[in-house]
Amino acid sequence: MVKKNSNEDLRDGGIEALRQEMELAANRIRELVLSLPPHDLLGYIFARHIKAAMAQIGNDHDQEQSDGVKELLNQNQFLLEYVHAVLASHTEPVKVSFDEAKCAELFEQSEKLRQQALLFAVVSSVDTKDGAFGPDTADVEFRAKCTWVILRGNRYQVLEGEFYRYVLAPHDEVLKEVYGASANEIADGFQAMADTMRTGHATAIAEMTKQMEAVKAFASSQSKPLSEAMKGWINANADQAKAARYALDDIVRGGIANVTRHTKLPSALLADLAYQRGEETEFFSAGEFSGTPYRTLPARKKPLIQLGTDYYAVDPCFTRDAGYRALLYNLLVRMPSYKQDFKDRQKTMSELAFADILSSQLPGAKIFHEVYYKDTANKEWAENDTLILIDDVLILVEAKAGAAATIASPALDFGRHAQSVQDLVIKAYKQCDRFFSYISSKDEVPLYSLVKGKYEECGRIRRTDYRVMLPIGLTVESFSPFSAYCKELPVVEPLLGSHPFISMSIDDLFVLKRFLTTPGEFAHYMEVRQAVAGMRRAHIFDEFDHLGAYLTKNRFDLEIADQLANDNANLVVWDGMCSVVDKHFEGENWALNPVPKQDYPEEVLLLLAALDGTREKGWLSAESSIRDLCTDGRNDLAKYLGKLRSSLHKYPARHFLLGGKIIPLFVWLQKHGQEIDWKKVRDKASASALSVNATSVVCVVAIGNADGAYQRAYRLDVSVPKIKTKENEHVFEDAARLSSSDRVVKLQPPEPLARPVGFKKPGRNDPCPCGSGTKYKKCHGNYMGSERW
Repeated sequence: MVKKNSNEDLRDGGIEALRQEMELAANRIRELVLSLPPHDLLGYIFARHIKAAMAQIGNDHDQEQSDGVKELLNQNQFLLEYVHAVLASHTEPVKVSFDEAKCAELFEQSEKLRQQALLFAVVSSVDTKDGAFGPDTADVEFRAKCTWVILRGNRYQVLEGEFYRYVLAPHDEVLKEVYGASANEIADGFQAMADTMRTGHATAIAEMTKQMEAVKAFASSQSKPLSEAMKGWINANADQAKAARYALDDIVRGGIANVTRHTKLPSALLADLAYQRGEETEFFSAGEFSGTPYRTLPARKKPLIQLGTDYYAVDPCFTRDAGYRALLYNLLVRMPSYKQDFKDRQKTMSELAFADILSSQLPGAKIFHEVYYKDTANKEWAENDTLILIDDVLILVEAKAGAAATIASPALDFGRHAQSVQDLVIKAYKQCDRFFSYISSKDEVPLYSLVKGKYEECGRIRRTDYRVMLPIGLTVESFSPFSAYCKELPVVEPLLGSHPFISMSIDDLFVLKRFLTTPGEFAHYMEVRQAVAGMRRAHIFDEFDHLGAYLTKNRFDLEIADQLANDNANLVVWDGMCSVVDKHFEGENWALNPVPKQDYPEEVLLLLAALDGTREKGWLSAESSIRDLCTDGRNDLAKYLGKLRSSLHKYPARHFLLGGKIIPLFVWLQKHGQEIDWKKVRDKASASALSVNATSVVCVVAIGNADGAYQRAYRLDVSVPKIKTKENEHVFEDAARLSSSDRVVKLQPPEPLARPVGFKKPGRNDPCPCGSGTKYKKCHGNYMGSERW
């Protein structure tokens, strides 16, 4: 038996007292909610919500006010969850009446409970010594409890329909049979539900204004006072009067939450997503944490509540995940014979999702689904979900489904909560690890597909062909922040020692595809994202915070590394980086507004576009080197690109070196229609690298005209010699001349390009002299006609 010290006894006593205080506050909230008419209460809370949102308009630069508004919105959201919980847990009282004083107390008690719950997250986690997340378990447990109380994952309501259309598409026919509505129709309903919550008040106010103007015009035409004309207008305009009543209901009685009226979703489906009054029996039942946020809120199970004959989305934040789970669960209850087909279709959908949703970011990629191979450890057949090969980037995606991380409370059983995370993350991680070990076991390994029970070779792969290897675990449902915290699990080490594992959700993909529209952008983001995934003790909440950090800071991984190293920090937390992403989805015209992008000078964008348009071997590597540049580096690159390209009417080729802390970038500009001396390009790139004491260099060859853009662009492999020999002494001599300049950007004087002695034009089937290993006719011969040699 371990004897506790007095401090531990006091802490245990404090935890118990705090739990009891939470239960008392929750019980008072229950009493207050039950004493108030639910429609009037919802109208009161929503009005407060809209007032807070309106206060934010035009004050984006007032950080203190902005933080205050966000805090008020969080308070309102917390209270709405409790209103849903109380209504779901209790039958309708016989007598209720609206009392604003009770509403004021309700807000006070709700905020008191929220603060108590956050304090409980601190004191109940601090003594955790070890667990699933090793020595970091206490910190992760604390964050999990905080998240459970105040955060629901980052959601963009305008994308609800897009999500539902995709994930429900495999079940379209069954949905029609069971609910009489297609996947697209159901998706439209969920989008309408979200839109009404977003813009319902504004729409209702506009409708009321419109009808009041109509009444005024009617009164004027009748030469009657407005009060006398009103009854006559109503009798003469029944439809308009009904619209006005509905608008008034939306404004003052929570009507914006009435999904029966605001969507076309079938009543059977709404019933499956909703609690009836008093149906929930667990949340307020006797026992520890009764009625507190550390039990599972009913809205996590069913997001709607039935009030009278209509269904209401009282809590807007759980509609996505809880609605999706409840829908699929009840679909199988109504049609149990569909269970196996359901599993198969869900599996196929989730495994195809990454490559399908991001198809524009993966042009020309080789995509293998259900890849089989012999496990190097036990020699048994093993399988991975999706393998994507694009240029020198390898992406391995393991899809997993599971909702326990959003259902099991971390306070009631953190071990179970953590285990649900491991079920999602660790299994995918181990499967990726197994495949990476396999492709590293030999210089080249075969891949197989399973065809009618037989394993047939479908491809071969060489590990050394890939500069970037991305192991990704993909879930249908988001489980932030664990998706970002999974790197803290002791077992999650970089695969093969250098390839950190990334956890993402389908939710994330829909946003990434909008912001990272080209293959180069997406690949570079994933490189940076992977670097951060390998940094323990560096916490960024979710994928949209990672994306925001990338858009605003580019190589934010380097900044985090500096913070961890230079300040001797034990923990680095970045919060609120998603604001640039959040703002894009605000406003009615969000879809017409350009997405935020990193800033690039036009000349650099032209070069990147040429690399993307050419898409020859190494193009993503070249783009990555350019995208690594900071603002000054990009401006320097643009300056010299523009200056030298504009002189191509005088010279057949120009070149320069852009140095710095990163691997130097050597750019060779070739006039369109002029032959390229590949040996000279390599020698000059090597000499330029040696001149700045670099051991490697990235070489980009671009073909263009003085008065236009670039026709094509390539990355050229260049080896920088380490030892001077007779064969390469001219390179070292050239490097000595170049090193006499102390400029970081080294601009060389123009040189006419003479044909080298002994030069011979390659035949169409000869290896291309650029060194790609491809036949000349399929490489540079496809744009350089014979007359150009």
